[in-house]
Amino acid sequence: MIKFFRIISLLEGLSYLAILSVTLGYISRDYVSSIGMTHGILFMIYMILAMSNNTGWTSRQQLLLMAAALIPFAFIPTEIYLQKAEQKKPA
Repeated sequence: MIKFFRIISLLEGLSYLAILSVTLGYISRDYVSSIGMTHGILFMIYMILAMSNNTGWTSRQQLLLMAAALIPFAFIPTEIYLQKAEQKKPA
């Protein structure tokens, strides 16, 4: 479960940066609909996974993970946190 969440977290963070790149003019506006749709789907999957109760996270951890989806580049410390959490969890 954590491994899948890590993948979604990275993809969601990168898609968020892609949307910001369109806003700043680094990527053509022709791709807004495809990038926006991809980001929206990844964001919804991320939020559903962050709110799921089968992860064993506390409410505070869940809220921090959900807030991290709203902050650019926050997926990097989130990835580090999730990597440590995955290593701690017994197989």
